This record gives sequence, structure tokens and C-alpha cells, in this order.
Amino acid sequence: MRKSGFYPKLALTNILRSGRFYLPYFIACSGTAAMFYILCFLTQSSLIGTLRGGNIVQSMLDLGCIVVALFSVVLIFYTNGFLMKRRRRELGLYNILGMEKRHIARLLCCESLLLGGSSIVAGIAAGILLSKLMLLVLLKLLELNAAMGFSVSGPGVLDTVLLFAGIFLATLLLNLARIHLSKPVELLFSDTVGEQEPKTKWVLVLIGILTLATGYGIANVVKQPLSALLLFFVAVILVIIGTYCLFTAGSIALLKRLRADRDFYYRPEHFTAVSGLLYRMKQNAVGLASICILCTMVLVTVSTTVCLYLGAEDALVSRYPTDISAACDLEKDGAPTPSEAKAAVEQAVADAGRTALDVRDYTYLSFTVKLSGNTLVLDPSGSAAGQYRVVVVVTAEEYGRLTGQTPSLQADEVLSYSTDRQLVNLFYLGQTPYHIVRQLDSAPVAGDTSAYITGVQYLVVANDQILKDWDQMQREAYGKQASGLTYEMTFNLDGTDQQKSACADIISNLSGISASCRQSESAEFYALNGGFLFLGLFLGLLFGMATVLIIYYKQISEGYEDQRRFQIMQKVGMSEQEIRRSVRSQILLVFFLPLAAAAVHIAAAFNMITRMLVVFSLTNVKLFALCTLGTLVCFSIIYALVYWVTAHTYYKIVSAQ
Repeated sequence: MRKSGFYPKLALTNILRSGRFYLPYFIACSGTAAMFYILCFLTQSSLIGTLRGGNIVQSMLDLGCIVVALFSVVLIFYTNGFLMKRRRRELGLYNILGMEKRHIARLLCCESLLLGGSSIVAGIAAGILLSKLMLLVLLKLLELNAAMGFSVSGPGVLDTVLLFAGIFLATLLLNLARIHLSKPVELLFSDTVGEQEPKTKWVLVLIGILTLATGYGIANVVKQPLSALLLFFVAVILVIIGTYCLFTAGSIALLKRLRADRDFYYRPEHFTAVSGLLYRMKQNAVGLASICILCTMVLVTVSTTVCLYLGAEDALVSRYPTDISAACDLEKDGAPTPSEAKAAVEQAVADAGRTALDVRDYTYLSFTVKLSGNTLVLDPSGSAAGQYRVVVVVTAEEYGRLTGQTPSLQADEVLSYSTDRQLVNLFYLGQTPYHIVRQLDSAPVAGDTSAYITGVQYLVVANDQILKDWDQMQREAYGKQASGLTYEMTFNLDGTDQQKSACADIISNLSGISASCRQSESAEFYALNGGFLFLGLFLGLLFGMATVLIIYYKQISEGYEDQRRFQIMQKVGMSEQEIRRSVRSQILLVFFLPLAAAAVHIAAAFNMITRMLVVFSLTNVKLFALCTLGTLVCFSIIYALVYWVTAHTYYKIVSAQ
């Protein structure tokens, strides 16, 4: 009986004795388990599923579950690697004193069972306790009323247990494989093996510069929102590669440069710091690069989602400039004429007991082209090189009715307005040349065209015949995929939001007419933006926790590695004050470098992110700049606090006798 309880007792003793190492590990594992359960609970919540826009939120939370699951694997494997590194000497000593590797394996199994089991139980318990609070927060962000009650998600509990049990089992198997392949002497003296001075790998530096410059270049050259979405992950991968290369090779070059500076290097506080960092920078650089990437992820996710939420009202107005927009395709069989459609909509508004305000109606043609040089190419195959654009065309007569100023145009003359890149004064549609006689200051029509996420080219042509010729041309090119002439009527309404939505429903039931209503769409719109904010803050918390954990373990690991070196320096006359200065110099040399690099990364990505936000109808660049700056300031304060705590811990370790 005593023999059977020996390994569990020894495992528990080891964990309690090494609380400085295992407590952060336990908190990280429990925290990620709680986060995963909460996301599972919200994803499977019947309440959210019944809400308007709830399916959008739950789809986003499903994606969040996948991200948290993948990140949990990375985080737990990283922290497990640190713990095993600290345990290698202890396990080697057990082996030397007579424990066989199968006994050590049994001990590791008991430790994994204790840590893994307690982490899963604590994480699920915390997740259950916090799940209702998170539901209330999510409903508040969605601007919905909260429901009372308490529930536990059985599938969420099962998914959490299976995921984290699988992760802990995988880490245990990895640890057993490492122990099996290691010799006792290697384990016993693993922490005294010295590092050779690393060489400056200029090829790696060059690769880092090229990949980082390419990633930055893509981020700043892209103009179209769709291009930004497609190229975003390409730029991210390039920046990650460049970050790791430059931190690995560039940091060594930087430290050697500092060592070559005699005035800087030959000072007590700098001498030990630079020499110590230089000899272990190969393993140090990966941790610094990981911290930099995590900091960037926190800044991007939090600033972007906060901006989306704060700018939701502006984005909604941009997407739906008026309360109601009614439209019909004039070329569909049985479609009403513009006058019939207008009369039908006016009658529907009257039947609803409402009054239409700020009424605008117009007929326009829209179709997609590629801008290649100064030519608008109708390319159904998608093979032509150039930028996709939407062309919106109205006649001079229609433009005059909308603005009160009817331009006099020849058959080959147009007025032009572009949302991004202006056409040159002489351009071609197919083989036909056209001259721009005036660039307009604003779009001649708005309506649903404000929803386009590609560049939009508005053109005013001379007469109906030109409009019909262009319509025929795009129909011949695109066939069944061609768009038709559209009549659109936009207006505001008096009354409450419910009355406006009811009026839009009446209009939508009219034959051949569709209607969109700002008030009707606001629920799904806020669901999308509120869901993004919730998920962004959730993932920001996860990435932030991982950042703090990596920094903490990095500082402790380096503290124990430097402890003997600083003790020797004390014996040869280095004072306690000089040790403190050296510690401060060493930490400052590298600690704030990842944060500074992360700030540079997000500054370089600013243009691309603003283009991507256009997809969500958010064009307020100033708001995003303020959100980014505010996030950076808040995160820097937290980062500085982590620096203060870890520097204090590091000093206590290296100064211990």
C-alpha cells in the first residue's frame, strides 16, 4: 500500500516544492480550458441561436473555438518544454540514485495526472461560473436584453475534457520520449553545458530584411479592400518569418556591435549583460520573436475590434444612408416601369401610415470591369490584368434631375467621380474612347452602391442611347451574369424603428420590388460588430496571457542560468548596486525590443487594416488611429508592469546566495 502511494506523494511534493514554476503553468492551463469552455457554451447557447443575427455571432465563436484550441496546444507545449528543462537535472539525479527510467516515467505520469486533471477541473469550474457573466457581456455588446437563468453545457464540458486530456497526453508522451532518449549524465549536467559564441548569420539577416520589407510593402501598396483581405495572410506570414530571422540573426549582430563599442561595453552594468545575452541569444531570440508576434496579435485584434464596435453607428449609416432603399431590376420579365415602381412604393408608405422624407429616385446601370492602364475591360474570364472596379452609370438628364444642373455632353464625353483611383482624361471602354470633361466632387447617386467594397467609378453619360449601348455591351460580355438597369428610390420615414421596419416589409412584398431598411438590418449589423469585439477581447486576453507567461518563464529561466555567473562577479568585488544596474541593463536591452517591434508592425499594417475595415463599411480612419494608439498605450502600461514584476523576480534569483 505504501509502495503504491509513493509515486503520487512524490509527484505532489515535487509540484508543491516547485510552485514558482508550476503555479503559472496551472493558471495558464486552467485559464485556456475556461476560455475554451466559455466559447463552447456560447456557441451552443440556444438563446443566442434564436436571436436575429445570432447565427453570425455563433459562427464567429466557432472560429474562436478553433483559434483557442490551436493556441492552447502551442501554449501548453511551450510551458511544458520550459518545465522539463528545469526538471532535467532533478530527473537525472533520480536516475543516478537508482531510479530506473520506468520509475521516472511512472512519476511523470502521476505529475501529469495531477496537474492535467486539476487544471481541467479548475478550468471547467471557472468556465461554468463565468459563462453566465460572459453571456451577459455578449448580449450587452449586441445591445440585447439579457435573460435570467443558469445552465451548463454538457457538450462543452465533454469537448473541453477531450481537448485538454489529449494535449496533456501528448505532452506526457513527448516527455517520456525525451527521458528515454537521454543519458543520466546528460540530464544531470544539462544546465551546466555552456554555449559557444554564436556567429552572425548574414544570410539570415538578409532573408529577414527581404521578407519583412516585402510584407510591409504589400501592406502599404494594397488599395482595394478585397485585395487587402486576400493578401493579409500573405503579409502576416512574411512578417512572422522576417521577425524570427531578424531577432535570431539581427540581435546577435546588434550585441556584437554593442560589444565593439568600448565606451558602452566596458562598464560593469553593460559588460555582464551584453556578454551573457550574446552567448545564449540563439535560444533567447526565439522567445523574443514569439513575444513580439504575440504583442502584435494583441494590438491588432483589440484595436480592430474596438474600432469596429465604436464605429458601428457610422458604418451602419454609411451602408444604409437612408431609412429605406427600394429597388427593382427594370429588365426582368414582368418588372414594373420606374413610374409604376415609384407609385407602388408611395402607396405602400401611405398604407403603412407613414410619411416619406428626403425622397430621391433614379435609374442607373452598374457592371464590373477591370481597369488595365486607361482601359475599362469587360472580362468574364477574369484573366485580364488590372484592378476590379464597379462602374455605375447615369444619364445627364438623370443627373440634372438629382442635382438641378443638367450638363451638356457630347456622345464621347462623360463626367466622372471615383472612390479611389481617378480615370485619366482619355480612357477606353473596350475599343471606344471617351473624354472626361469634369471630375465631380461627390458621387452622383448613393443608395446600395455605398455597399461596394471594390473601387467604384461613377460616370455621367450624354443620353439614354449611350446608356443602352453600354448595357448591351456588358450583356454580350457577361451573358447570364450580366446586371440590368436598376431603378432605385431612397427615402427616410417618420415613426419608430418598428414602424419603419414594418413599412419596409410591406414594400418587399410588392411584385418585382425589393427593399432594405436600416432599422431592420441594425440587429445583424450590431451582432456582427459586437461579436467581433467580444471575440477580439477574448483572444486579446488569451494572447496577452501567453505573452506574460512566456516573459515570466523566460526571465526565471535566464535568472537561474545567470545566478552562478553573478555570484562569481560578487566574489570578485561586484557590489549589490552594480548587480541591480546590470540586471536593469540586461532586461532593458531586450525586454522592450519586442514591444517596439510590435508597434512598428502595426504601424506598417495600418493601411492594410483600414482597407479591410471598408469591408465592414467602416471608413473612419481617424477612429481606427485613435483606437490603435489607445490600445498601444494601455498595453504598454501592462507590459511595463510585467517588466517591473519579472525584473524583481530575476534580481531575487541572481542575487540569492
